Amino acid sequence: MITVTDVHKSFLMGERTMTVLQGINLRIERGELVAVIGASGAGKSTLLHILGLLDRPTKGTVLFEGQDVLRLSESAQADFRNRRIGFIFQFHHLLPEFTALENACMPALIQRKRLTEVEDRAVALLNDVGLGARLHHKPGELSGGEQQRVAVARALLMEPDLVLADEPTGNLDTHTGDALFGLMRDINKARGTTFVIVTHNDKLSAQADRIIHIQDGLII
Repeated sequence: MITVTDVHKSFLMGERTMTVLQGINLRIERGELVAVIGASGAGKSTLLHILGLLDRPTKGTVLFEGQDVLRLSESAQADFRNRRIGFIFQFHHLLPEFTALENACMPALIQRKRLTEVEDRAVALLNDVGLGARLHHKPGELSGGEQQRVAVARALLMEPDLVLADEPTGNLDTHTGDALFGLMRDINKARGTTFVIVTHNDKLSAQADRIIHIQDGLII
């Protein structure tokens, strides 16, 4: 599904160049649930951002089903990202003035679809993640685990081929984090959605189909 070839990423820090990725080569198959582990600063999140077209590598290629997505225009990349990729971050980034249902619908609203066009799908997803009774609650009325479940529903709304999750359980207690990871595992199996999950949690990463260990910007 995804082929990453010789991807490098460097940042200018004043007069100094900081190299984060030093030649990543990686294949991710459709339907896999892949865990990415490594110490802080190893390059895990940077790789995830490049896979999600949120950042560009300094060098290298990223093919999505054979298409060189880095060659797309910015607007085409934004459209591709919205249609084909879902994101779950450590911080849920829900909009506090909107309900759980409205937050789950946000990717479609960004594409200027009417709420009525996607509301049924969003309700079904929120039911799937156990929030059927909380549809009209705002984020401030939800627990941390419930807010992350809304973020999962939002990530799945456009029926993406790929979901990228960056420390999705990092701010949750052990029980809630285990439940959220189990939910993503269930969605992966039931829907065939591909997941790439950055995590520091060894117990959770052990449940993945494959573990990718990054150290000093290289897969080891």
